[in-house]
Amino acid sequence: MINYAVIGTSMISGQFIKSAQATNEWDLTVLYSRSVEKAEHFLTAEELAFVPIETNWNAFLGDDRFSTVYIASPNSLHFQQAIALLQAKKNIVVEKPIFPTAAEVVTAQKIAKENGVFIFEAARHIHEENFKVVKDLLGNSPEIEGATFAYSKYSSRYDQVLNGEEPNIFTTKFAGGALVDLGIYLVYSAVAWFGVPDQAHYFAKKISTGVDGSGTIILQYPSFNVTLLTGKIIQSYLPSEIYTNTTTIKLDAVNAITDIAVWHRETNSETQHAVAAPELLLYDEALAFASVINHPTDEQALARYAYWSELSLQVTTLIEQLRQDAGIIYDAEK
Repeated sequence: MINYAVIGTSMISGQFIKSAQATNEWDLTVLYSRSVEKAEHFLTAEELAFVPIETNWNAFLGDDRFSTVYIASPNSLHFQQAIALLQAKKNIVVEKPIFPTAAEVVTAQKIAKENGVFIFEAARHIHEENFKVVKDLLGNSPEIEGATFAYSKYSSRYDQVLNGEEPNIFTTKFAGGALVDLGIYLVYSAVAWFGVPDQAHYFAKKISTGVDGSGTIILQYPSFNVTLLTGKIIQSYLPSEIYTNTTTIKLDAVNAITDIAVWHRETNSETQHAVAAPELLLYDEALAFASVINHPTDEQALARYAYWSELSLQVTTLIEQLRQDAGIIYDAEK
C-alpha cells in the first residue's frame, strides 16, 4: 500500500484520489494546502473530511506519514515543489505538464535517481489500454502516410480573460496556455506512436495575457507529417485519424480513446478495436505508477519507468521548442 499526500485542491486532484483509492494500492494520508478553508471545502466536497490537512511546507517535507506525493499545483510551482520533495526522499507524481523546460526535467530526474525515489509525469492517457491498442495497430501497419489529431475545448475561464482577469491557466506567470494544457495530449500521442519529429512548428493564436489560446502544430517526420489542432478558446468536435497506405485508423479522441475503427481500403470495410475503458479516468495511470513504486527492483517495472521518463523528457523538449517557435515566454524565463 502506498501512503501518499496530495498538493492541490482542483478537480484533477479529486479525480486522482478517487482513481487511486479504487485501485486498492494507494492510501491518502495528508492533504497539503496553503489555505485551510480551501482544503476543508475540497475534502468535504470529496467526502474525505477525515484526511489531515497540512499548511506548513517545512513540516510537510518532514512528514513521515507518506512516501509519495501527487502534485497538482499551478504549473509554475511544480519544479520548486518537486525538487524539495525529491530531496526529502519522496516519490512524486507531477500533473502534466511536468515542468516548463527540458533542463528542469533532466535536473529533477537526476535528483530522483540520487535519492533513490521515482518521478512520474501524470500524462494519464498513455497508460490507458486503448492507447496501447493503437500503438499495437501501428506496429503491425504498413507505411504511415500521416495523421491529424484534434483536441480543443472551450474553457469557461476564458470568460474571465475577456473580462480583464488572468486565471492561472491563461497566464505566463503560472506557465499556462492551450499547448501545455490540452495540446500536450496530442504531442504525447505523436511522440509515443511515431517518435520525435525531425522538425516542428507551432502556429499559435496568442491572447491578451501572452499565452496561446489556440493553434496548429505541424510535426515533420522523414516521410510524413502530423497535424495537431488544439485550443482552449474554441470548441471542436473533430475526431482524430492516422493514415497508412492501406488503412485509416479513426479515433474519437487521443486524450481518452473509447472508439477505434480501422477502415480498410481493399475491402472498403471497417473493423472495431477498442476495449472497455475503466469508469474512473485516472485509474489506469494510478495502477501503472503503483506497479513501479511497489516493485522498485523488478526489471520489467524499471523498464516501464525508464520508458516513461524518456518520453516525458522528449515531450517536454518538444513543447519547449514549440513555445519558442510561437514566441510564448513565461515570466520565469524572462
